[in-house]
Amino acid sequence: MVEKALFAIFMEGLFIKNFLIIQFLGLCSFLGVTKDTKSAAGMSGAVIFVMTMASIVSYVIYTFVLIPLDLQFLRLISFIVVIAALVQLVEFVVRKNIPSLYRSLGIYLPLITTNCAVLGVVLLNVMNEYSFLQSLVFGISAG
Repeated sequence: MVEKALFAIFMEGLFIKNFLIIQFLGLCSFLGVTKDTKSAAGMSGAVIFVMTMASIVSYVIYTFVLIPLDLQFLRLISFIVVIAALVQLVEFVVRKNIPSLYRSLGIYLPLITTNCAVLGVVLLNVMNEYSFLQSLVFGISAG
């Protein structure tokens, strides 16, 4: 039964509530780097990584810090800080290991921080009251 629920969440993120095609979120970075296949693949990998990790880290912070301390009103700012930190990590790793991709992505790599789809997936995880595993699956499928 759990696998079916996880599969349903995966399909929901991939097709039914697709951020780009259905909800039109995250169009800026998509349209900016789709001229080159290598850049588009690099950007999609970065966005998927940030969405997945943001889902995991935000779940942990929300569940084990904000709720027990009754600080749910700080969720938006804490999620934005998590996303910004993850994007900085991705930018550092790409700049260090794949300089050509870093140059081709240009300004669009740091713009993942302001990508509404990344914040959207984290907020939807909270609104849907997803468990850790469900948040992970939704984060992967939404990317």
